[in-house]
Amino acid sequence: MTTSLRDCAAPAKLNLFLHITGRRPDGYHALQTVFQLIDWGDVLHFARRDDGAIRRVNEIANVPEDTDLTVRAARLLQAHTGTAFGADIEIDKRLPMGGGIGGGSSDAATTLLALNRLWDTRVSRKDLQRIALKLGADVPFFIFGENAFAGGVGEELDTVELPARHFLVIVPNAHVPTVEIFSDPELTRDSEAVTITDFLAQHGSTIGWPDSFGRNDMQAVVAKKYAEVAKVLDWLDIIAASRMTGSGACVFAAFPSKEAALEAQAKVPPSWRSVVTASLQRHPLYSFAS
Repeated sequence: MTTSLRDCAAPAKLNLFLHITGRRPDGYHALQTVFQLIDWGDVLHFARRDDGAIRRVNEIANVPEDTDLTVRAARLLQAHTGTAFGADIEIDKRLPMGGGIGGGSSDAATTLLALNRLWDTRVSRKDLQRIALKLGADVPFFIFGENAFAGGVGEELDTVELPARHFLVIVPNAHVPTVEIFSDPELTRDSEAVTITDFLAQHGSTIGWPDSFGRNDMQAVVAKKYAEVAKVLDWLDIIAASRMTGSGACVFAAFPSKEAALEAQAKVPPSWRSVVTASLQRHPLYSFAS
């Protein structure tokens, strides 16, 4: 049996639109979105332990080991399966925190997928998604592993075919706490529900894609609170139709080719971190569950 797995990808996601359609009695927000996987992410390494211990072997700034979603994910899978194995987890953190691109959620999902393979626990994808929901609303999407139209709190997922694109993603000099934005009284929570058919009928052929369908309901709130995010949105909108992803702070625009995205990136002020990345159709570890 394999005793280690190295270079396990934890890709980021973009929200091509994000509508808040209500608030549930349990306090969670009902939403609709389309999740797009992208070829930019953290990289995780796992070594099986025979003593049952689960450890993160490197430091992550401002993330204590016991609260790290990867450690929590490993412990949940361990408890669910009753395995005697443990793991050493090393995280090569490349994605910004507080960026709205799902970094921590993706790390947790990659942990569940990788340990499912490393421990030979053979938990189904559906069951892994149920475990993942205990860690956060975005985590089941990364287990689902395909671009998706999402409802509920983000866990109701349907595969959606998206065109191959390249994206310019800009990271403003701001850390946006998700809880702060969801709790803001100015956040609208009454967007009209749409269907996957509505989205597919409009998004792919319009020149302004992804700004051709819907909006991000959180964007106005974040831009008002964080001037740096507003600044990036205003700047990028001159180059191409731009949108904030998730609860912020990252801002993106889509391009039909890598060359076009790189041309736009060359104009980005040096004070902002930016990356050009390609769309993905499937999670790199998709085959680790069935």
